[in-house]
Amino acid sequence: MERFSTSLLGEAKTLLLATDGSNYSDGAVQEAIFFGQACSAKVFALHVVKINAESLKSADSALRTCRRELEPYFDHLRKMAKDSGVEVEIIIIGASNPEKAIIEQARLRKADVILMGRHGKAGRLSLLIGRMTSRVLDLGFPRVLVVPKDFISSGARVLLAIDNSPGALKAVDEALSLGQRCATLQELTVMSVTKLEADAPKMQRIVDALCLRLQQTGPQVVCKPLVQVGVPCELIVRAARERQMDMILIGGQGKRGIARKLLGQVTKNVTGGAHCAVLVVNT
Repeated sequence: MERFSTSLLGEAKTLLLATDGSNYSDGAVQEAIFFGQACSAKVFALHVVKINAESLKSADSALRTCRRELEPYFDHLRKMAKDSGVEVEIIIIGASNPEKAIIEQARLRKADVILMGRHGKAGRLSLLIGRMTSRVLDLGFPRVLVVPKDFISSGARVLLAIDNSPGALKAVDEALSLGQRCATLQELTVMSVTKLEADAPKMQRIVDALCLRLQQTGPQVVCKPLVQVGVPCELIVRAARERQMDMILIGGQGKRGIARKLLGQVTKNVTGGAHCAVLVVNT
């Protein structure tokens, strides 16, 4: 599959690849190297060892063991980066709370995006995302790209999933920027799923207006509206697969309380069930 020459991550200059060293991170590793090349960005490859040891001596021993066991894995990653002309720095640290350590490292390194892997293509949606990826998403880093193990993007088609939440509005901003900066993007589908048939006409007007706005920012991009009634996560995942999307753009944080919790669950289920990469953008 031909890769795209203009990055879907735009002007990103620092990427944090959070890897567990398993083959479930393969898709994220490949995308990190590619985006590093496309954006001329530096890649920080981070592995966090969960430390429960009560003594510093035990913690140091666990870190040394991990470095030794993962040395071949990171040697291969260094070679991939060198062959692609990408600057990469390997970071292995210990932490009692790995997900918080990932966020802290991303902020310390001023990362534009965190890239993470997840499990395969089939199965129960809520289980596929993986516990660590799910926890990182809960912490609300501005941009997290989750990539399935065997996925390679062509960058031609993107699905923007929206509702009326702050997170969705942030995803709209991302799509507007994408339409301006990505010259090889061919198709952008704007999708909204309502639970009630009576709400569909209103959402259709919103989606149509947004498509018109997006079309004006990137005239080379075909913008297609899509409104459906049913279960949001299932319909978004199905539409992305049937339309052969390369990426789903979706908001990660909604309003406070129940609305926020429900939006988070939809986002996680989409991220866990999609055949393609999912860029979660947070307010």
